[in-house]
Amino acid sequence: MLRDITLGQYYQTESVIHRLDPRVKLGGTLLYIISLFLFRNFLGYGAAAVFLAAVIGLSHVPFKFIVKGMKAIVFLLLITVVFNLFLTPGTELVSVWKLTITVEGLRTAVTMAVRLTMLIIGSSLMTLTTTPNNLTDGMERMMRPLKVFKVPVHEVAMIMSIALRFIPILLEETDKIMKAQIARGADFETGNIVKRAKALVPLLVPLFISAFRRANDLAMAMEARCYRGGEGRTKMKPLVYEKRDRLGYLCIFVYLAVGITVGRLRF
Repeated sequence: MLRDITLGQYYQTESVIHRLDPRVKLGGTLLYIISLFLFRNFLGYGAAAVFLAAVIGLSHVPFKFIVKGMKAIVFLLLITVVFNLFLTPGTELVSVWKLTITVEGLRTAVTMAVRLTMLIIGSSLMTLTTTPNNLTDGMERMMRPLKVFKVPVHEVAMIMSIALRFIPILLEETDKIMKAQIARGADFETGNIVKRAKALVPLLVPLFISAFRRANDLAMAMEARCYRGGEGRTKMKPLVYEKRDRLGYLCIFVYLAVGITVGRLRF
């Protein structure tokens, strides 16, 4: 299950999406996520699904590889759907014992499920097609106006990029620790939710030790290379917008115009 999480991973292949400027992908992902919360009907979500499918096709990342990252949030998705389904007041649709499903609850549950699914897939696609270095450069350039307010933009972008990059590393480390403890007789599969949660407690100590060790190794490596922050640093490959990047922005704005227009219609 842990190996199925794709957020933070990079999928190496050749595609037009991989070659796009990271600022286009960061900005496009942010606008795509915002658009998902502006729709009032399912036509908007249909437009979002078509746009997402087109981007996935252009990225050449296998759809199965992207979808397997959804396995890690199935439980969260189910909780969200159940809570919205049974706790939303409105016109009664079905009533079983003390549980009542309303028309508004069903609509909200379906909307939240679709929204979360598209949000996770869209975010994962951005990290799958962008290297950590490009991600850091893109974040730094996009946050450059914050320097006016004395915000350490380079350091913030570096922290965010490292945190994102450490997600798959820590998940892999957790998987190794779990397998080692299972080989020594630990049981993580049987029992109720409380017992399973208690069984995971012994994972925390070795996992925290491993995380701190990796963080210390990274800090020493950066210090050995004379890293002193963003002041005076130059770029080996500075970011420059090309024709495909401008076309990418155009596609994003066309999607926003069409999606929000049809997605806010009232029937």
